[in-house]
Amino acid sequence: MEVFWFIPTHGDSRYLGTTQGARQLSTAYLQQVAVAADSLGYEGVLIPTGRSCEDPWVVAASLIPVTRRLKFLVAVRPGLHQPSLAARMAATFDRLSGGRLLINLVTGGDRAELEGDGVFLDHTQRYAQSAEFLRIWREILARSHDGQSLDFQGEHLSVKGAKLLFPPQQRPHPPVYFGGSSAAAHDLAAEQVDAYLTWGEPPAEVARKVADVRARAARHGRTVRFGIRLHVVVRETDAEAWQAAEALIQHLDDDTVARAQAVFAQMDSEGQRRMAALHAGGAKRQRADLEISPNLWAGVGLVRGGAGTALVGDPQTVAARLQEYADLGIDTFVLSGYPHLEEAYRFAELVFPLLPRPVQQKLAGAIPLGPFGETVANLQSPHALRPELRAAS
Repeated sequence: MEVFWFIPTHGDSRYLGTTQGARQLSTAYLQQVAVAADSLGYEGVLIPTGRSCEDPWVVAASLIPVTRRLKFLVAVRPGLHQPSLAARMAATFDRLSGGRLLINLVTGGDRAELEGDGVFLDHTQRYAQSAEFLRIWREILARSHDGQSLDFQGEHLSVKGAKLLFPPQQRPHPPVYFGGSSAAAHDLAAEQVDAYLTWGEPPAEVARKVADVRARAARHGRTVRFGIRLHVVVRETDAEAWQAAEALIQHLDDDTVARAQAVFAQMDSEGQRRMAALHAGGAKRQRADLEISPNLWAGVGLVRGGAGTALVGDPQTVAARLQEYADLGIDTFVLSGYPHLEEAYRFAELVFPLLPRPVQQKLAGAIPLGPFGETVANLQSPHALRPELRAAS
């Protein structure tokens, strides 16, 4: 099991859909979130992409020197990046970061945004282009270790004598993550990617996706790892967690939700369609309707595109739900919470001690190396009062 956090390059707030509780996005703040994730023991961070976000490569590069072990899941976008350039970017980042780069292949699902970026391909064509892009990208990086060049002639992309002089640290290339819910997406995942990511759908739906991609990959003689993208709202009690979830959307009004849903409805992303269906395109507003599966809440998706569900509950409940997904074959959990700095700490403090022992041993922050908490009565370390931490050390 790997636990990732999220760098909020599209903004951060205590409440969705309003300026109330919002905070200024800055280099200092992004570094605070990254350093927190690194020091707490998260495996890596996802840096989002799109016109609503700061550029992920620039942001990720700025975070290399302030982190030690943290991996960066950074997007490449066929149609915006050319594969040879993307290969050079990846190799450079991987070397400068000491092998800490992960690649997030993003085909895009918002036609208006894509056209604004000069991409006019339809859904089917984008996936065909993405398949060619990934073949070229992978081969350039793999051949760079032996100084070889690549010729490739495709329907959408071609290169002649493509060569990379400085290879990446990871062999044959940094791992490729990818998400998509259509049949074309599943085919691409089965044929070429290392890890398939799904948004947070109910376990039964996730199980069907995992089984389908796994079967398609087997036909190619391949295996694929699986991950899930979720928000988390965890508090010391269930009641407090649900209160926090409802507070997150308490300032939303009907017009804001309607405008957001109108934008999402224009997208040709199958994953976005499935997210919208979970809350009936914004029609569901009450907890009884938004809790679409035990402790899986669709309230975030009322105004946020992409990942729109959160696990809500006390630490034991959330840990159990994560294990439920792990039992389906999910081994990478890409999590986030509002605001991202505080919630990175809250989730680590409340849930990390409940994760399986091998996971705890990987988490750098799970075993205290110095003062842990405030000393009791100027005499006793509070560490001695926590049996699970005493056993871990």
